Amino acid sequence: MPDLKPPQLSPLPPLQAIRVFEAVARHLSFTKAAQELGMTQAAASYQIKLLEERIGAPLFLRRPRQIELTEPGQRLAPAVSEACAILGQAYAAARGGADGLLCITTVLTFASNWLAQHLGAFQLAHPALAVRLDTSSRLTDFAREDVDLAIRSGGGKWPGLEAHKLLDADFTPMLSPKLAASIGGVNDPADLLRLPILDPGDIWWMQWFEAAGVTGHDLAKRPGSSMGAQAYEANAAMAGHGVAILTRALFKNEIADGRLVQPFDLVGDDGHAYWLVYPTARRNVPKIRAFRDWILAEIACP
Repeated sequence: MPDLKPPQLSPLPPLQAIRVFEAVARHLSFTKAAQELGMTQAAASYQIKLLEERIGAPLFLRRPRQIELTEPGQRLAPAVSEACAILGQAYAAARGGADGLLCITTVLTFASNWLAQHLGAFQLAHPALAVRLDTSSRLTDFAREDVDLAIRSGGGKWPGLEAHKLLDADFTPMLSPKLAASIGGVNDPADLLRLPILDPGDIWWMQWFEAAGVTGHDLAKRPGSSMGAQAYEANAAMAGHGVAILTRALFKNEIADGRLVQPFDLVGDDGHAYWLVYPTARRNVPKIRAFRDWILAEIACP
């Protein structure tokens, strides 16, 4: 026959009793504490009684028109007040509620050519949520960095991360109309080799020329300058300094207003895309969910 042992009391009292004690000790009033906590005075008194039974001593001296903390109550009150404050801060941080700060790290070109043009709509929809943008192309360590979301280019498979596809990272040459006119127009892919090529060491150039059937190009012999971001290369192209190879979706406005031209329909695609990523364990954090739902809907709009 198994031993029947009496149930062991938890070393910590019920959280509800602690909450009531903190409020009563702060107000020195059962009535005010009950009103703050949304309960009756009798319910607040009952919670204090439970706590006193656990401790084995009264916590309040009940007088006709006021109450006072007993010596055990005076020892307990500061610690409970501090513990409630710490618990509240930890809960707010863990919950990551819609009110607060949303930290997003993204590559420069996506930040300047897409996100900055659309982010106002998100902030109008979530006015209590401040957004902090960090532009960087390095990998993000969510466990060590104060970052909620990242927007990166790649294949979309990162262990432990949820990944939502935003835009295809396709590529095609673009240049200013003035530079194209300087050689009588760009009518054949090989015509591009008559012009300065921005970042000729970019693998996208070789892939695009191969797809276009252009052989014998001199990319390897050209100066290996690199600007590090499509946004910079696009600015150089618009200034007429050369031909850039760019992602179409990030330069729709520049093409629409004629600052850049895309001379050929041929578009390269190496399977990479821009992705919204965040830790799987944080997928239900309200501020992350709010931004995810917004950006996916915004991307889907024509």
